[in-house]
Amino acid sequence: MHNIPVLTIDGPAGSGKGTIVEHVAKELGWHILDSGALYRIVAVAAEKKNIAFDDDDRLAALAEKLDAVFLPCKGGGVEVHLEGDDVSEAIRTEDCGCAASKVAANKGVRKALLERQRNYLLSPGLVADGRDMGTVVFPNAFAKIFLTASAEERAKRRFKQLNEKGLNVTLAALILDIQERDLRDMNRAEAPLKAADDAITIDTSDLSIDEVITKVLAVVREKK
Repeated sequence: MHNIPVLTIDGPAGSGKGTIVEHVAKELGWHILDSGALYRIVAVAAEKKNIAFDDDDRLAALAEKLDAVFLPCKGGGVEVHLEGDDVSEAIRTEDCGCAASKVAANKGVRKALLERQRNYLLSPGLVADGRDMGTVVFPNAFAKIFLTASAEERAKRRFKQLNEKGLNVTLAALILDIQERDLRDMNRAEAPLKAADDAITIDTSDLSIDEVITKVLAVVREKK
């Protein structure tokens, strides 16, 4: 188990982690852990059961017994099911991202999800995406990346994505939302968002997706 390689990719909301992880994992033939999805699922489950985001005990109990499964789709990608319901779309909304950031500040929730996240470590290897993959969940990972980008650049990317989905949002509101989420993620008491001491930071603000993938794969090859 401990010989299975882990590549951690941490960073703030909108830094491009999900896209990069998908491409890098495909290139390496490794499994993926999207830890943010787990916190988003807890947020959706809490709303379904009318549990307030500051109700620490009930949130932790909910995370402990979370009935969530990830099912691979035929055409690629993953379907997320919560208690049998497909919540793939629900967990990708802006509101859910903000809610997940609040849920993630809960100590009991983080503890409940820690072991579940480590169980994703399967041969031949794992690419783990999140906020504390390199600092808390897989501190012994052989390679650690911290992706970052300016709040403005991250908001522009999100603005483009949401517009393509036909959703009406303003760039100013998205910048504010990202800045608030960054503050919450970086200043929480439990596993705050930060680069691991041995992580390599890549600023993606002025880089294409292909350029970031090339840089990440170069780090993997160098470390291996």
